[in-house]
Amino acid sequence: MESGLAIIALGALAQGTRLDTFRLLVRHEPDGMAAGEIARRLDVPQNTMSAHLGILARAGLVRAERRSRSIIYRADLDGLRALTLFLVKDCCAGNAELCAPLIAELAPCC
Repeated sequence: MESGLAIIALGALAQGTRLDTFRLLVRHEPDGMAAGEIARRLDVPQNTMSAHLGILARAGLVRAERRSRSIIYRADLDGLRALTLFLVKDCCAGNAELCAPLIAELAPCC
């Protein structure tokens, strides 16, 4: 990932509703959620939620797919992986002992 793309992704997540939306979508992988349901769960107007989802999608963190009459949003785990790897790529100058706690924290999540 290039620095510019990382800045866009981090900027998209640097807003409370978008961060909550992304975290909600990560919890609902692989099924995803309809925009209306996301808005309802987070108590956000639907048109506002659409704007937030658009920003997350342009940042490469969310994907939309049509299922019959609904648009289902999913967290783009490849985008999350790329951003995470960008942030920790040179972790502790390659000193594995220093990075071990970080890796240990990430391992149980999946």
